[in-house]
Amino acid sequence: MTRKRFARLLAGGALLAFLTSAALAAEEPTPDALAGFQKYVDRLEPRLAEQHRSAEGFLAPVDGTRLRSGDVVIEHLTPATGAELPGALVHHWRGTAFLPGATLADYEHLLRDFEAYPRHWAPEVVRANALQQQSNHYQMTMRVVQHHILTVVTDGTYDVTFGRLDAQHGYSVSRSTRIAEIDAPGTARERALSPSEEHGFLWRMNTYWSYEERDGGLYIQIESVSLTRSIPVGLGWAIGPFVESVPRESLEFTLRATRDALKK
Repeated sequence: MTRKRFARLLAGGALLAFLTSAALAAEEPTPDALAGFQKYVDRLEPRLAEQHRSAEGFLAPVDGTRLRSGDVVIEHLTPATGAELPGALVHHWRGTAFLPGATLADYEHLLRDFEAYPRHWAPEVVRANALQQQSNHYQMTMRVVQHHILTVVTDGTYDVTFGRLDAQHGYSVSRSTRIAEIDAPGTARERALSPSEEHGFLWRMNTYWSYEERDGGLYIQIESVSLTRSIPVGLGWAIGPFVESVPRESLEFTLRATRDALKK
């Protein structure tokens, strides 16, 4: 297919059919891809655990003046090597924001109130529920809708753990245990696609929250690590920017929506 013809498909609104056809044939992650993702996470988590052992350097350094002026700082952390796995890609982003007037207690209450997620993080989060709780450890489910060129709906199950260094410093870790792509959501035909049917838009998602109360408010920092299928050969020029935009835009949306929720 020539670029000119592809441009006509874009203009004609045919991209959805194009992407969900043979161009993105259904597949599931290979064992090597899953092992590579876990290896990446195993290198990241000790670094975060070390940060959380001391108030000094609890958050990764970011320009505080920018944050207190209302900016949201987004950083792309995916290394040049190690991002590509057999048939898959790792996406690693970090976002930081300042929430004036917010407290650590308010923020933790917001994060633990899973059933209220759709109220705070709509339209991305459609529903969320806690399945089990044992002290500071939860199992929860969440349905997420991503509207970009495509609309993709996923149901995920997550293990979530909360911890504190002290009254001013806290963190949480959310690790996906299952993510399923939903076909025909909201209709009588709704069903979860099997691993062999999915398009690989999202296979794994780990989210690491760190938060520090000072300067009359709360600094929040999120690191997000996700695993998706790789870009089909010959379509990197068209789909590559789209794939990279999904985790970045979702992270920025989450930070801004969190700040708005605590303002209310």
